[in-house]
This record gives sequence, C-alpha cells and structure tokens, in this order.
Amino acid sequence: MKVSIRKISEVTGFSPATVSNALNRKKGVNAQTSERILKVAKELGYRAEERIKKIRFVIFRRNGLIIDDSTFHPAVIEGVEHQAKSMGYETVFCHVDINDGDYRMQIDEILSDTESAIVLLGTEMMEEDLELFANAKNKIVLLDGWSDRHFFDSVLISNTDSAAKAVEYLIGKGHKRIGYIQGDFRIQAFRYREIGYQRVMGKYQLPICPDHIARVGTRIETAYEGMKEYLRQVPSLPTAFFADNDLIAIGAMQALKECGYDIPKDVSVVGFDNLSFGMVSNPPLTTIHVYKHEMGELAVRELVQAIEDPKKVKAKIQVYTDFVERGSVKELS
Repeated sequence: MKVSIRKISEVTGFSPATVSNALNRKKGVNAQTSERILKVAKELGYRAEERIKKIRFVIFRRNGLIIDDSTFHPAVIEGVEHQAKSMGYETVFCHVDINDGDYRMQIDEILSDTESAIVLLGTEMMEEDLELFANAKNKIVLLDGWSDRHFFDSVLISNTDSAAKAVEYLIGKGHKRIGYIQGDFRIQAFRYREIGYQRVMGKYQLPICPDHIARVGTRIETAYEGMKEYLRQVPSLPTAFFADNDLIAIGAMQALKECGYDIPKDVSVVGFDNLSFGMVSNPPLTTIHVYKHEMGELAVRELVQAIEDPKKVKAKIQVYTDFVERGSVKELS
C-alpha cells in the first residue's frame, strides 16, 4: 500500500507541509526534525519516486474572451499558489491555447509529467475539450468548470443558485419585467446562470419576453457595442436586467447611459463576480460576490487529498456566493 505524507505526519506529529519539505530536502526544516521524518518514512516504506513534487496550474484558453480581461482569474491563481506553497508544493504555470497548432502535443507533455498533479482552469472549456484529459494518469482537479460526461474532481461557483438569488432580489424590489443580458460566448457558467434566471421567472410565473434578452460580447467594449445595437432595435425595455457577469454589466450600463437611460431610475442592473471596478462604476454595481481566492485554495486542498489518498471519492464542490447590494437597483413602489 502506498504510504502517504498524511500517514507520516500522523506518526511523527509534524504538519504535512513540514513532512513534505523534509522529504524533498527543502530548506527551513531543522536537522533533527528532518532526521526524524526521514527515519519514519523509511520504516513505513515510503518511496520518494511516488512523490508528486509540483502542482501544475493549466490555464486552458479557447479564445480568451472570458479569461483575458477578467480580474477573476488572477485572484484564483493567487489562491492556488498560496495554498500550494503552504502545503509544501511548487506551483508551475502553463498555458494551453486551442488555437496553437501543437496544442494537443502540449497537453500530451503535461499529462506525461508523472511528478505533477494538475489544477485545470476550465472557465473556457467545452465538453469536447475535457475529452483530452479524461484518461489522464495524473491527479486532476477541474477549477471553475465541470464535465457532464466524465468524473473529475471539480471546484466551481454555485452558478444556478447564485443567479436565482439575483433575480429573487429584483423581484423583491418590485420588478416583474426582468430582462437578461447574456454573453454571446456561452461558457458553462453562463448557461447555468441562465437556468437560474429562468427558474425564478417560472417560479413567480413572470413572462420571459424575447425582446428583453440582449446578447452581447463578453468584453467591456463588445458588451457596450452589443448593447448599443440592441437598444437601437428593441421597442421597449424591462425595468431591470440580470447580466452574466460584471464586465458585461458595466459595458451595457455605459451603452444605456449614452442612449439616455438613467440607472437605476429608468432601468436597474445586477452583475455577477464582484470585480473591483464595479465598486467605482456610476452607479456602483449591485452584484454577486464570488470567493475567488478561496476557490483556488480549495482546489489545491482537494488535489492534495487525492494525491495522498488513492481511495478518495471524486466530488463536485459548488462554492456559495454572497449578494452585494450597491446603487444600480431601484426599488419600485
């Protein structure tokens, strides 16, 4: 049976991070502690060649329409790096771009590295992209993504419930004509946020008017341009919009203001992600707060548990969000 770092930690009384550092001959562990850990490891039959030495953070890029501009992902990366370091692992970052001619070779190289386990950023991944990782021998945790066909350990946002919470909030403020500003690149997260929107509208028997669905680009500038085009064609507006994320919401808000609409007097807007510049938009954006840093940390903890316990049951963990009320929503009498 494979001897885990956790087992050595239990026997010696030292933390898993200290055990890992000692086994990898890293600085910061005093000689007496290191000697004790190595002696117990030998007695238990620990073999160094079994040891995963690093965590590889793989950023999968399909077109960059989501991950290139968002401040969501740097916060997630920071969480991954912080947690990996605290548990005694080196973090290696690499990018896989589906538009590179050799991207399949890049994936093969990543999966052939037996000394690494993988945190795979799945924000822009589609189901067919995940096929390439389905039979990997490496331990993998899928972060901000999931598969409907394959069983990956996954850490993701509670997209449907969080979007439902936003629409419930608007209804609680008296809104009955609620529109939806959706990104034209339909990543998994957006599709499940749409389900949350539809679920609550159905619950309260509120009609979803096709004229109140605005499909726009996923960057601030393309959301702005798409919203301007939508406003030129639509005969009337709802009293409020739920937007797929903050970037889309802020671009759409700028278009609304330029077309003469006051926010929130004429139309209310709710975003998703709680990006920092939503605090200083005009008006400040009401939104959903996502625990980005914590998601990165949780992904690493799940990965390390899978490394140390081969019998670990795979799980899809949805991280809950918080609602952030600011100034972009009007209460209707």
